Amino acid sequence: RGWHGNRGNDASPEGGVPRNERGKVEACLRPFNCVPVWIDPCLFGDFYNGFCKGVLWPVLHNVTSVYKSTPQASGPGCGKHHPEVQGDFSDYTMDDVGQGLIHGDGGQETELWASYNAVTRLYADVVVQCFNEGDLIWVHGFHLLILPSYLSRRIPMAKVGLFLHTPFPSSEIFRTIWCREDLLRGMLNADQVGFHLYEYARHFLTCCRRLLGLNSGMIPDTAGGHTLAIDTNGRHVAVTSIHAGIEPSVLNQILQHSVTLEKANSIRNQFQGKVVLCAIDRLESLKGIPLKLLGLERFLTRCPEWIGKIVLIQVGISAFERGDDFIKTKREVVELVDRLNTTWPGTVHFQECAESEMRLQQRMALLRAADVVLVMPIRDGLNLIPLEFTIAHQDALTEIGKRDGRKRGLCILSEFSSCTRVMRGALHVNPWRAPEVATAIHAAVVISEDERMRRIKCALEFVSRVTTQRWALAVMLDLKGVHKDVNPMKNTGAGLGLGYRRLAMNTDFTALDVDTVIKSYRTARSRLILVDYGGTIVSNDNLDTLTRFQLVKQSKGPSSPTPAMISTLTSLCEDKRNIVMVISGKEKHSLERTLGKIPNIGMAAEHGMFISWPTKSKHGKRRWEHLVPESDRSWRSIAVSIMEVYTSRTHGSYIEETEMKVLWQYRDADPEFGNIQAKEIEDHLANVLRNFAVDILHAGLEEGGYVEVRPAGVNKGVLAIHTIQNFHSIAPNKQVDFVLVLGDDHCDEPMLSVVRQIGRRVKTAKRGKTGLDPLPDLPSTITLVDVSSCDDHISPDLEVFTCTVGKKPSA
Repeated sequence: RGWHGNRGNDASPEGGVPRNERGKVEACLRPFNCVPVWIDPCLFGDFYNGFCKGVLWPVLHNVTSVYKSTPQASGPGCGKHHPEVQGDFSDYTMDDVGQGLIHGDGGQETELWASYNAVTRLYADVVVQCFNEGDLIWVHGFHLLILPSYLSRRIPMAKVGLFLHTPFPSSEIFRTIWCREDLLRGMLNADQVGFHLYEYARHFLTCCRRLLGLNSGMIPDTAGGHTLAIDTNGRHVAVTSIHAGIEPSVLNQILQHSVTLEKANSIRNQFQGKVVLCAIDRLESLKGIPLKLLGLERFLTRCPEWIGKIVLIQVGISAFERGDDFIKTKREVVELVDRLNTTWPGTVHFQECAESEMRLQQRMALLRAADVVLVMPIRDGLNLIPLEFTIAHQDALTEIGKRDGRKRGLCILSEFSSCTRVMRGALHVNPWRAPEVATAIHAAVVISEDERMRRIKCALEFVSRVTTQRWALAVMLDLKGVHKDVNPMKNTGAGLGLGYRRLAMNTDFTALDVDTVIKSYRTARSRLILVDYGGTIVSNDNLDTLTRFQLVKQSKGPSSPTPAMISTLTSLCEDKRNIVMVISGKEKHSLERTLGKIPNIGMAAEHGMFISWPTKSKHGKRRWEHLVPESDRSWRSIAVSIMEVYTSRTHGSYIEETEMKVLWQYRDADPEFGNIQAKEIEDHLANVLRNFAVDILHAGLEEGGYVEVRPAGVNKGVLAIHTIQNFHSIAPNKQVDFVLVLGDDHCDEPMLSVVRQIGRRVKTAKRGKTGLDPLPDLPSTITLVDVSSCDDHISPDLEVFTCTVGKKPSA
């Protein structure tokens, strides 16, 4: 079964709109500025019933099952059908909610995922055709989670928002989907992701943190405030939580319609003299209808004086797309209704109908006739029934409304529904506790007049203040306020398929001009080339956690430069005008093994603590000197002892020792707990080692996840200054007039920053002599360092080039 409009003259819901009638449909929609997306009914069945309702819907509502997969129909005649295994064991192992095709099921997940992608591409094609520069794209619902990926690739200048009207599950549930990373990356290719509650947004942030390793926080916005956002590839994806509302003016018009009034009066006359409870729910387990009926049964058992004085009108909307869950739920509801009516005849009036038979006008008539509405889902996203019920009884606050003598206008609301957070005047219950539901029903029918008025006023305050228009305007203003640089050098894309992602650069980013570098290189007489090792001239062994652990435990050797890279370094070192220094965080023996046979190459190990200046010898033992003196090494045993305590407390952490430093690695630990333990061990080490000449560094998970203790004053920035100060002793020319620095991660930032400041100092001196305006201030992300000690060792015509490779640039 398809969505509305998926049929034509003489056509069934399964057949779709005939091709020869599609033009007529398009013409009818054109005055409303609507454009249809034509989808093959069979493909749509696999997309909607198979993947959206069979896979995503249960997981988004925090439901998963490892015991049983309930087959979902993909539409008549479409997809595969698998017989359900029957037996006593299956009855006991079934979850409360029927589960879709999450854990395998014979490879059908591949077909459903392909259908989900195919339909998304069809939507993307239509959106691209209709898009004009300056338009905002607002995607709604879980049906199109990966649409931002397709749109950002084809119209990168567009601002794309995504809003989910369902809950978002915890990371432990969401990670059970085989395509979890693709779904998250698809959502993150939007510029803004919205939810009705912060609770759902928090789960989304946790999933991004645990599954993709992304951080989030408050960032400044264009209005002078701050916005919650996720940092991904240099971009900030805004995350908003604004609950939707309804349009009171529209509902008031419907309430005044004669058909609505006649229907409401008919219902009142049918149950004259009784307190009317009503509920409108889809027939699926998530809506909690059986729990509601059990609560009513408990109420009548406790309060027999209300037998015959109260009636529940339960409307069940057919949910065929839920497959066996719909059948199972309907069977349970009918059995409970029969049981209640057998015990207390006429207590429950159950009616099943199609969604088309319970539109807004029919709902408002029923809600107007009812005294109390019961909304008790066990997990629910946007549910407007409580808001509509409040509008239907807003006149209860007037003098005329009080004359009917009815205790009406109260809502009994499950605490698992999103509107619980905004409907503060409702009676909140845990639907899993039948006594609590019974107590709430009793409270609603015997409530005092003052409390009833107070609760209705409280509920009406939100309903009248936060309308649909106001909600939409707030979200659209947030989306419009998103800063998006259209410069392809600062906002570009990378990756294939669903691995595609948008990359953003800093506002002060300048792409490396290769032609300028070559020109300066050719004219320079004394060049200094500083090159990082891991991640720059060899693959980064730190990217894979298992590889990193194997390296620490010496069960696997480190990566080596390729023959082409060795040849390039050899060629650079053969030029007498070049001084090439390779700086690494690795130990001395590792560098000697891979680069020791290259003549005239300089090396620095362990972030510059050990330095081996260029030498012409290929086979002689290299001479190493210390960057800073290290006389007292007693701090090492103290640091290791402290780290061992935290290693025993933190699963997934381990200690790494080198000749110069000690690290506590927590990259494999639980992200939140590991970060908490890292902060604690950092404070502990700082307190115990305060009298030693050491630095304590804490790198977050995005930077490798470790706490390091090393001798004070050792980093690649200090090494760069030290190299320039000693340039006269290792180069034919006394002053350097060309510097090229290449790095790839945060460990190289001190080196990139220092050399950039040296080059800026030369430019400032030149501009001062020629009377030009001073240079703009450096970005706040750069730590200022005194580089005046290098003045005597650099040429007045110095050219400096810094470059980050493999990742987004920073310094």
